Amino acid sequence: MSDSTPRIGVLCDRLRVEEKLIIERLRERGIDHEVIDVRRAGFELWRRGAPRCDVYLARCVSHSKAQAALHILESLGAVCVNRTGVSDVCGDKMRTTLALERAGVPTPRTEIALSEEAALEAIERIGYPAVLKPATGSWGRLLSLVRDRDAAEAIIEHKATLGSHHHSIFYIQEYIDKPGRDIRSFVVGDRVICAVARRAAHWVTNTARGAVTENIPASEGIETLSLAAARAVGGGVLAIDLFETPDGLLLVNEVNDNMEFRNCIAPTGVDIPGEIVEFVVGVGFGGGAVVDGRRGMAEDSHTTAPLPAPVVVGDVSW
Repeated sequence: MSDSTPRIGVLCDRLRVEEKLIIERLRERGIDHEVIDVRRAGFELWRRGAPRCDVYLARCVSHSKAQAALHILESLGAVCVNRTGVSDVCGDKMRTTLALERAGVPTPRTEIALSEEAALEAIERIGYPAVLKPATGSWGRLLSLVRDRDAAEAIIEHKATLGSHHHSIFYIQEYIDKPGRDIRSFVVGDRVICAVARRAAHWVTNTARGAVTENIPASEGIETLSLAAARAVGGGVLAIDLFETPDGLLLVNEVNDNMEFRNCIAPTGVDIPGEIVEFVVGVGFGGGAVVDGRRGMAEDSHTTAPLPAPVVVGDVSW
């Protein structure tokens, strides 16, 4: 490891455009780094000693592989971005919702059910249409828009029959009638570096399913709510997905700890991979765990302070 600049380890299992851009920015800045394919790495749990890198950036497509690598590295004393605790929370929609609710961050009304009967009752309480989601997953996969009781019974039966972890926990959320878009903001440390609107004719507004991105200003409402959501899950490098309600309020839908950003660089004009690299290098210089965008706080630190009153900026508020 260098005395002048930290050595960065990039954990990956497949090099997407995002990882290639991050590696390119590391090279451009002359930062010592190592690209680690976790599929080929052997983690010697018995070996103690200083980590090979000053800080590890988790960029695995597979959440389970990323979790395993982060848990191992942190147990051996390594500094990671994002931390294991952040990855654990963001990789589970139920835990994310619990963290947001605990911090007082507004979210769509959500219920969890652990049986078919309880799931149907929860959907009836929330009302139609309702949304069923897997507890884990990304790219808008395995989402169901439930418009009536017949559809609810059929989808619940299908999920119960499939029987995997994805389908054994029923995550049920109220449907938000968005204005043809959702908002994604990018938080790096204690800053919102940019925001985009993702527009689609389909009710799932995800670029992996064809949504088109456009730059929008990070208004005071977007910035304040995004930072509150980031603090709620532990901070770091995050993407916050926001919904606008018909009456102009903002709700946090999800928090992503390993976001894709290739489609957001051109519309915003922001060098997102460069911002990530600068943050990770800063963590490498300072050392310690990253929580709420800072270092040196306890592993289980979460904000519990009351949030400011709702603010209205333009046509959105929270």
